[in-house]
Amino acid sequence: MANNNNNSVVLCIALVCTALLASSAPKAKALTCMQVVQDLMPCLSYVEYGGTVPAQCCNGIRTLVGSASTRQDHQTVCTCLKNAVQGVSFNRNTINLAAGLPSKCHVNLPYKIDPSVDCNRVQ
Repeated sequence: MANNNNNSVVLCIALVCTALLASSAPKAKALTCMQVVQDLMPCLSYVEYGGTVPAQCCNGIRTLVGSASTRQDHQTVCTCLKNAVQGVSFNRNTINLAAGLPSKCHVNLPYKIDPSVDCNRVQ
């Protein structure tokens, strides 16, 4: 059961990351899956249990937004995260908590966070 909850959390964070990367301004360096995981790791407890969003989580989200450089970066990160959570079950509560992270971290997103995101359409 705990593994299912962890998988749900990873999926929700993947969705947040995809939306964040799709809205970021160009920079110079390509992102790696390891960087994405490291930046979002502090968000796990919030997405799983709620409560107060850790400052490190918001810092990680802002780092990801600032690090994305190209459409290819955005799609690569999206694909990496979707592959990491294939076959994961999630629930509405974890999705709602993940979807609320941009607002709680004062990051504006013009995209809805949704589990059916198509990485090929990520700009």
